Amino acid sequence: MKKNLIQEIKTLENLPNSIKEINNFRKNDNSDVSALVKILKKDSLIVSNILKISNSNLFGGNYKIETFNKAVELLGVKLILAISIGTIISKTINKNLFAYAVTNDDFFYSSALSAIFIDNWLGQINEDLRNELLLPAFLQDIGKFIISQLIQDDRQTEFFLKSLVETDDISACELEFTGYTCSRISANIFKHWDFSHNIIFPIAFTQDLENCPKDFLHKAQVLNVVKILCDIRNPLSNNNIEKALKKVLEYNFDVEYFLNSLDSIRERIEKNSQHSLSNN
Repeated sequence: MKKNLIQEIKTLENLPNSIKEINNFRKNDNSDVSALVKILKKDSLIVSNILKISNSNLFGGNYKIETFNKAVELLGVKLILAISIGTIISKTINKNLFAYAVTNDDFFYSSALSAIFIDNWLGQINEDLRNELLLPAFLQDIGKFIISQLIQDDRQTEFFLKSLVETDDISACELEFTGYTCSRISANIFKHWDFSHNIIFPIAFTQDLENCPKDFLHKAQVLNVVKILCDIRNPLSNNNIEKALKKVLEYNFDVEYFLNSLDSIRERIEKNSQHSLSNN
C-alpha cells in the first residue's frame, strides 16, 4: 500500500489558478474583502461550504445566514481563506471519506473547528503563532482523502472501520493500514504542490515529535493537541478532550488558556444548537 500511496500523491493534478489568486490575497495581507468575495464567488463549492459552516452550530443559531457576503462577515477573512483553500484541495483530490464512515461535510466541520480552536486558544497567548497555525490546523487532515481511497481500493474498509471502533485511535489505525501517519501524507501532498515549509513542516511532524526540527516543535505540538481534540469522527468527545488535555500537560502548555477556549467553544456550540432547534 505504501507504493500505491506515494504514486497516488505523485499523480495528483495541479491545483487550479484560483488557488494562486487566494494565496496572493493571503500573502499580501490584503484588506479589500470585496476583492476576496469576487474571487471566491467564482467557485460554487466554496460558496456552498462557507454557507454550510456559517450555519453550523459553530456559528449559526439565531438566524439563517443566506448570503455569501454575510457569511464572510460572520466567519472572518482568515477562516474564509482556510475554508476556500481546503475546498479547492479536496475538490482537486476528488476522493471520499467512506473508509472513515464520515462525509466531506464532517471533514469541513472538524477542520473549521480546529481553526476556530486555534484562533480562540492562541489568540489569548500569541497572535503571530495563531496566524501561522490557523491554516495548517484546517488542512492537516487532508491526507485522509488519500488514505480512504487506498483502503477502499484494497477492500479493507470493513477491517479499517472495525479497528477504528476497537482502538478509538485513528492515527494508530492509519499507520497500521498504510504504513504512514495522516500527518506525513498530508505534508507530502503539500510538498507535491510546493506549499510553504511553514505549512509542510508543522504538519509533517505533528505525529513524529521526536524527529521534529527544533524550530517547528512547538507548532507541531500545538497541532497535535488540536488534531486529537477535533478528531473527525468524534470532535470534542469526552475521551478526546481527556487525551488532548494530557498532551497539554505533557507539553507544559498553560492549562487555563486551553480550558478557557474549550469551555467557550463548547458553550457556543451548545447555545447555537439550542437556538437552531427552537427555530425549526
